Amino acid sequence: MTVLDANGQVRLALPTGRMKDGVNALLCDSGIHIKMRDRGYRPQVNLPGYEVKILKPQSIVEMLHLGSRDVGFSGADWVRELKADLVELLDTGLDPVQVVAAAPKSLLVDGKLPPQRLVIASEYETITREWIARTGLDATFVRSYGATEVFPPEDADCIVDNTSTGSTLRANNLAVIDVIADSSTRLYASPKAMHNPAKKRFIEHLAMLVQSVLVARERVMVEVNVDRQSLEGVIRVLPCMREPTVSPLRGDAGYAVKAAVPRDQLPLVIPEIKAAGGTDVVVTDLSQIIP
Repeated sequence: MTVLDANGQVRLALPTGRMKDGVNALLCDSGIHIKMRDRGYRPQVNLPGYEVKILKPQSIVEMLHLGSRDVGFSGADWVRELKADLVELLDTGLDPVQVVAAAPKSLLVDGKLPPQRLVIASEYETITREWIARTGLDATFVRSYGATEVFPPEDADCIVDNTSTGSTLRANNLAVIDVIADSSTRLYASPKAMHNPAKKRFIEHLAMLVQSVLVARERVMVEVNVDRQSLEGVIRVLPCMREPTVSPLRGDAGYAVKAAVPRDQLPLVIPEIKAAGGTDVVVTDLSQIIP
């Protein structure tokens, strides 16, 4: 592997807030351990060639855009909001949210905003102003700094905010009137870093490790014993990534068949394996899958 000098280390940014636990668990499962220091924002990491800093997701996007950070995790909503020029390496699928417009039900006419001058509050100024222009609303934008859902009805007619389940909106008697964007935690790189061959190699290595965990989380290893007559029938019902591994059992007693099966197909696959003649079925979790 190419070795970076001290001044050429890859500068990795990790998020605070709701993204923190999911990202840290993802890195840990890929063998990357983050060791925090007391009240520090610069943890140690067992990944050679990397220097780590912890920042808010919005700041990560800005620092990647400016090139002062090379690679980091943040939400797609903030990349869109800040109009950042970044390279998206992968979507972790963690922290899925929707950016929505919502308003008090009492204000709506047939589920739509009334044709009047409106006040719309949001932390997302760019996204909100684009939505106002796209929908042709007569509206004034007001920036919020958290707890946007409490603005209506006294301080705003409508809000643009992110939501995962909609429970906070419902608790504040707000109804979703438009879904503006989907977002999740994603791994991004600075274009400047990706034009540096040594840093690009390290960044792609990181992306591969993270992707291997994401793939493994979607599959389980299924092992099954089968006699010679039932072998082809079991293989036919056993979904796998390419071809299953087939090994002879001792004493010509049949075969052991092993395949990485999509986790969500287990309820259908297990009965089919048994019906096809499989026995001694063992299902185990996987930690990483690297094609």
